[in-house]
Amino acid sequence: MTTSSAPVRATTTAAAGCGAALLLVTAALVAAISAAVTLATGGIGMLFMGGPGPSGSTLAGIPPRMLTLYQQAAATCPGLPWTVLAAIGKIESDHGRAPNQTSSAGAVGPMQFLPATFAAYDHPIPPGGANPPTPWDLVDAVHAAARLLCANGARNGRNIPGAVYSYNHDHAYVSQVLTQARQYATTASEAESPPGAAERALAYARTQLGVPYQWGAESPGRAFDCSGLTQAAYAAAGIHLPRTAQEQYDRGPLLPAGRPIQPGDLVFFGTSTRHITHVGIAVSPTDMIDAPHTGAVIRQERINPSAFAGATRPGDSVPVPANSLLRPLPGSERQAAAAPRVLVLDDFALKKVHGEEAPLGDG
Repeated sequence: MTTSSAPVRATTTAAAGCGAALLLVTAALVAAISAAVTLATGGIGMLFMGGPGPSGSTLAGIPPRMLTLYQQAAATCPGLPWTVLAAIGKIESDHGRAPNQTSSAGAVGPMQFLPATFAAYDHPIPPGGANPPTPWDLVDAVHAAARLLCANGARNGRNIPGAVYSYNHDHAYVSQVLTQARQYATTASEAESPPGAAERALAYARTQLGVPYQWGAESPGRAFDCSGLTQAAYAAAGIHLPRTAQEQYDRGPLLPAGRPIQPGDLVFFGTSTRHITHVGIAVSPTDMIDAPHTGAVIRQERINPSAFAGATRPGDSVPVPANSLLRPLPGSERQAAAAPRVLVLDDFALKKVHGEEAPLGDG
């Protein structure tokens, strides 16, 4: 943890006292930071995606709960890369794992907020946050950090370096954060970031994490069932899906054999393709966001291979025939029909035994 890197906002009285000349100097400094970061990191766009870089162990250093939290909070501010939030969390407290989270400057908690600064950005209370909010709470702190950055240049990606500078008025800190963010982005790009509509749908789903499950519900921020969530997520991306999990599966387009699951794909579960009982939205080839069942909340969890029935990619315009999804095991057609079949959608096989009950979801 860096004891000198407490988030600080310049007050209006200080700005007025310094006069217009200081404002011009400050603007010039921020512009210089932006130019330097562009040269050093390959451009601000590299905060979203990158070329060759560190191995997957870089992202593996982020606790899964914190990774989801950074992504969820960033989704509330269009144009703010989650990688920037993650970089700040890494530098300030090693993603909440630092044993001492009180700095000599009086900043506290996982995102190192001065209490007065936190109070300016602690509402609305996010799903899962403490009430009253506190800078020691992981959910509250990360969402407050996203709001501070958003209010100071991050919205629509207008001035990311300037936003980080508002978090901590230190040029070296800005470079450190953006370099770390680029490393995260480079590693994340190895998982093939979702394009366009899929990215927007997934971002929407992340904003609903922690919202309660309720069968038949489709109320943002209040309650969803599984297909209500996926329908609303893609509606936010401009794509209309039918209401039920079965109808969404039938709408397609289905993922063909050998095609890896990508973030934003819909993943379906049931006893057969004619009896789909549950749907989630993939965040990776192995994990999804879903509204699981009565008594639970929208969450990120593993894709269950035993009940997996198939996947679709709603952003694609050309449907794929359903019979191209399954690849029979070797043998005659009669043997293949009687044997378990393999869904080859990634570099690992997802085995689905016919007739097995789906343990996930109320539909």
